[in-house]
Amino acid sequence: MSAIAAADQRAATKPVSRAIAWRPAQIALVAVSIATYLFLYLPLLVVVLYSFSATKVNAWPIQGYSLKWYRELQDDTEIRAAIGLSIRLGLAAALIAMVLGTLGALALDRYRIPGKTAIRFLVVLPITLPGIVTGVALLSFFSLSDRPLADWTTTVAGLTFPWPLIIGHATFCITLVMNNVVARLGQLPRHLDEASADLGATPWRTFWRVTFPLILPAILAGGILAFTLSFDEIVVSLFLKGRDNTLPLLIWGRLRLGLSPEINAAATVIIVVSLIGVLVSSRLLYRSAPRAS
Repeated sequence: MSAIAAADQRAATKPVSRAIAWRPAQIALVAVSIATYLFLYLPLLVVVLYSFSATKVNAWPIQGYSLKWYRELQDDTEIRAAIGLSIRLGLAAALIAMVLGTLGALALDRYRIPGKTAIRFLVVLPITLPGIVTGVALLSFFSLSDRPLADWTTTVAGLTFPWPLIIGHATFCITLVMNNVVARLGQLPRHLDEASADLGATPWRTFWRVTFPLILPAILAGGILAFTLSFDEIVVSLFLKGRDNTLPLLIWGRLRLGLSPEINAAATVIIVVSLIGVLVSSRLLYRSAPRAS
């Protein structure tokens, strides 16, 4: 018996092999996943690399690297104006989406509204429809006033705010904020509001001191995604633009003259802004997610 016990003890102390036997299906799945990511992101990487090319002709391999196209981008007043308009448009659309999306999420989560499912479907509809459909619909709406789209622009301190573009972008940005906030509200325990009421807090005070701090990361994440989506939107903007061009529209117009490294640099700016927006939004949602105890 002692020999058997010693053998069992030696077997228990042996290091366990952690080698994983890959099955053909697993290998195929990994290969397809890698191929999919390369298909999606390799063209973006090529655009970024070409933006640092020292020559004006896009050729592979790249003959030297330089930052001169970014310096030309900085000196191009038309591109600077387009970037400024895209930033103002994204901030305005994101602000509207954060306010209306949060209010809509609270209404859908806290109150019994007839046709709640239909309302949620209608709110999500603008982002699921093709952009050309949304663009044509909004253009038809603004055409009812018999005013040119350029006349809907407000100028504040020398900065232009084209309301057709702001409203058009806000229509599909509201969905991002509302979905985030609805999901976050669904994770909150209901007894928090009841405990606050038991302690004598009014519903308004409960919202600002309990509910709002808990849903704030979801609101910010949705707002950042809304800004990112608005910054690089082109289809709806194509129908609603007035006198000025956004950065994607300006790039689209210059592509008719050929693809230059300066256009690659401008496209890289859009890629970087989108990447930062997605990463920050994902980080906010991850930090606000409930943890298992």
